Amino acid sequence: MEKFTTLTGVAAPLPITNIDTDMIIPKQYLKTIERTGLGTGLFSEMRYNDDGSVNEDFILNHPAYKDARIIVAGDNFGCGSSREHAPWALLDYGIRCVISTSFADIFYNNCFKNGILPIQVSPEDHVKLMDDAERGANATMTVDLEAQEVRGPDGGAISFQIDPFRKHCLLNGLDDIGLTMEKAPKIDSYEAKLEAERPWA
Repeated sequence: MEKFTTLTGVAAPLPITNIDTDMIIPKQYLKTIERTGLGTGLFSEMRYNDDGSVNEDFILNHPAYKDARIIVAGDNFGCGSSREHAPWALLDYGIRCVISTSFADIFYNNCFKNGILPIQVSPEDHVKLMDDAERGANATMTVDLEAQEVRGPDGGAISFQIDPFRKHCLLNGLDDIGLTMEKAPKIDSYEAKLEAERPWA
């Protein structure tokens, strides 16, 4: 998993409440178990018209936001079904951070397992960040995980809380497999000891 240390990029405003995982990545894209290629389906029902043409009104299709790395979203982001394809699609598109006042629990946990930082902020701080994100090409933010700060285009900083263990995993690029591999020497030692003690097993 790619490490998350400091991220600087354009933040796209998506002030919609209750964006569920089916809106993030519709069900027709769930046939694959590959983590790549899902970026084209991200928010597809909003990004594209019924005839497949690009919906120019959707925020990620605006020239200023097409390379967004951060989303400032409405309340209860990631609700609905527990599909892990949702963070896969965000990551494949290039989104590494989502900021909201609240997240659905399963989506929130899945983000950390896939290298995405979900930041929960107060309603007051959310208003400030949404205002920053609505500045278009000037909507560049810096997310500093080590300092636990989001810095806006004017230099103002907003602090956020994060579980220390999850912070450690993101800073070091450790998913569940990575965490297991950290214990590889102890696992190998145990297996060698077990083989010596029980050669018949």
